[in-house]
Amino acid sequence: MGVMTESFKYLILYKPYDVLTAFTDPEGHRTLSAFVNVPDVYAVGRLDLDSEGLLLLTNDGRLAHKLTDPSFEHTKTYWVQVEGEATEAALDTLRRGVEIKGGYLTRPCQASVIPEPVLPPRSKPITPHGATAWLEIMLTEGKKRQIRHMTAAVGLPTLRLVRAAIGPLRLENLQPGEWRFLTLAEIRMIQSFTRSRRPK
Repeated sequence: MGVMTESFKYLILYKPYDVLTAFTDPEGHRTLSAFVNVPDVYAVGRLDLDSEGLLLLTNDGRLAHKLTDPSFEHTKTYWVQVEGEATEAALDTLRRGVEIKGGYLTRPCQASVIPEPVLPPRSKPITPHGATAWLEIMLTEGKKRQIRHMTAAVGLPTLRLVRAAIGPLRLENLQPGEWRFLTLAEIRMIQSFTRSRRPK
């Protein structure tokens, strides 16, 4: 059972594929307003239209800043289905950092091959043209479409991208479009997590 504190609201949503990380869109895309009817909350960070998974929404601006400012180096975990053979050489390149669009060198990260995670089917099925693999990538930054650019740079195009965790908060049993308030224990956990980090 989730809670809402007297002054702040905290909730998590499984953002579905093909949904914009915003509450309005003049171009007519589906937005968060189709799923979340809680007023005055905003997404902490964003997921691209074609990405899925965990979104934290809150009106706690201080916590949102700490989670999104890359100088605090908070970890976000992604499950990434890629096309091709995920060799150790490719993984090592991802871990060290790769040059992506615009000449930006990504920070070192964690990257490993994982068994296919148990996930709901995507609303638009994926039709790979060859072998695929699932990776778990843990980043402390979040440039626009960064993971897609990173995997492309090592010859592994991203087919499906799901954010599984923000720090200690995990997607767990939510289904696409479902949301819930954080429990008091989770609120304390994410507050403690942000307090434990100092900007680098």
